[in-house]
Amino acid sequence: MAIRKKSPKNPPVLSQEFILQNHADIVSCVGMFFVLGLMFEATAETSMVFVTLQHSVTAPAARGRARDSRSLYNYGVKDLATVFFYMLVAIIIHATFQEYVLDKINRQMHFPKTKQSKFNESGQLSVFYLISCIWGTLILVSENYISDTSVLWRAHPSNMMTFQMKFFYISQLAYWLHAFPELYFQRTKKQDLPRLLIYCGLHLFHIAGAYLLYLDHLGLVLLVMHYFVELLSHMCDLFYLSDKKYERRFSLWTVVIVLGRLLILVLSVLAVSLHLAGSETQKPDIIAGNFNVLAAKIAVLASSCTIQAFVTWNVITVQFQRWREGSAFEARGVKKKRMSKGRSGRKGSENGVETSSKGDAPRNRKEKCQ
Repeated sequence: MAIRKKSPKNPPVLSQEFILQNHADIVSCVGMFFVLGLMFEATAETSMVFVTLQHSVTAPAARGRARDSRSLYNYGVKDLATVFFYMLVAIIIHATFQEYVLDKINRQMHFPKTKQSKFNESGQLSVFYLISCIWGTLILVSENYISDTSVLWRAHPSNMMTFQMKFFYISQLAYWLHAFPELYFQRTKKQDLPRLLIYCGLHLFHIAGAYLLYLDHLGLVLLVMHYFVELLSHMCDLFYLSDKKYERRFSLWTVVIVLGRLLILVLSVLAVSLHLAGSETQKPDIIAGNFNVLAAKIAVLASSCTIQAFVTWNVITVQFQRWREGSAFEARGVKKKRMSKGRSGRKGSENGVETSSKGDAPRNRKEKCQ
């Protein structure tokens, strides 16, 4: 993800360079097409499918509380249109943040090309993780998930989600889907493509799995914990890129990150086991959202362990590379100091000989004259 340099010459329309330079404007025009459709009666119903959340169901109110009825949501085919629209919004926000924040910082810090892609990746992911952690925590507090932890493994009375819960998952799916075309828009290097494709694909797979299997409570808690650990990791990368003197401190943060991964694994194993054991059946009921069978347990736990193992392995390999670079840098510094000391010693001896010869020369001349 290097800095996009705008050439003074305008590229041909619809060429590759034209699309890369103006992809945010093109995507914003497509998004405005759906927004403007809300203004006309003929297209308002179609545009509502893209802009607003679909598949709402009015929950029955309690006795004597007719005003307490609220709209709950489940998922369906129309969610694909909503995810597509918010994927366009994510592309626009990403391009704006890249141009007005990250590119300016890159120019001020004068990063080499090898560090620009890593800085852009860690910068935009840090902002996304920070916003997602705050947003997810607010949902946990508002829906009393923190005070009542049994919600994580308690069976759902009805497979429905609140507005904020469904909008959170729609936004998460849209963001990780937008990451795939961004690899093309940001001109990602070929050697970085496999790692980023696996990274984005694993997040998309697990978020979609939690959304489709009605594990929204457990998925939200695990996402907040996972994003918090990822936020620490990418913040460490940003500080490391700005100054390598923080390397020793980041070694301690690596231990914290690995321990956070282990905590997430333990919580996922306990919560999934208790949740799926709540009403275990022999045959799953997909319509009712009942997946409490042994195969579902194995699939959910295996997928959770896979992403944690993959991310932890990346953190450990990056840390080993930094240790090697730091040790090599220190070895070079020691060699330079030894070389400089050796040269200074030689110059001192040579200077001593020269001064003695120069000091003796006038005396010898006087003795000869006498």
